[in-house]
Amino acid sequence: MKIKLTNEQIRKSLEIPPLSFPKYVTQLINLANQNAQGTRPRVVGQLTDLIQEFPGKTLSEWEQWYLQRYPNAINIAKEKIISMLENVKDAMRKIDEDMVYEWARDLVIVQTFIGLQFQEAILKKGAEIKGVSYRLSEKAGESQGIDGYIGNISVSIKPETYKTKKSLSEEIQAKMIYYKKVKNGIEVDYSEIVA
Repeated sequence: MKIKLTNEQIRKSLEIPPLSFPKYVTQLINLANQNAQGTRPRVVGQLTDLIQEFPGKTLSEWEQWYLQRYPNAINIAKEKIISMLENVKDAMRKIDEDMVYEWARDLVIVQTFIGLQFQEAILKKGAEIKGVSYRLSEKAGESQGIDGYIGNISVSIKPETYKTKKSLSEEIQAKMIYYKKVKNGIEVDYSEIVA
């Protein structure tokens, strides 16, 4: 049997009073903190390890124990977050309807297109690395799993997760180029064509 305990239920069970913030405030503070990195281990310590070391039982004991080890950490985190919130406020003042339109257009039109059409960019970069030309595959090649050609090398472009799919019975007669999505784009493995 599985039961979900919410954070509110856990706080109540541990007799910790609830905190109340105005609507959107915690989202904005979280966003500012992500950018400021105010609660990273280098600032506040590795909390998962520290809580394991903590010998006490109560919230007040934990607070006292923690602050003895990191007396300035919460203030340093606060200053980093406040500074970033000032940056966010400044950015908010610059946002207008045209900017929101351009952002939405970029997400819906441009980023979707890039996300669906990046195979050509992968082929082009592979050709640049090898110093040859490239071309996209035609229907006959596509039906065999070939996405394009780098010079005279037929290639298939697949996500990195393709390697781990054990139930795949297809055999593609081409060099493989694997990619994985990362924060601001894709990471491409050209090792089979550059060997």
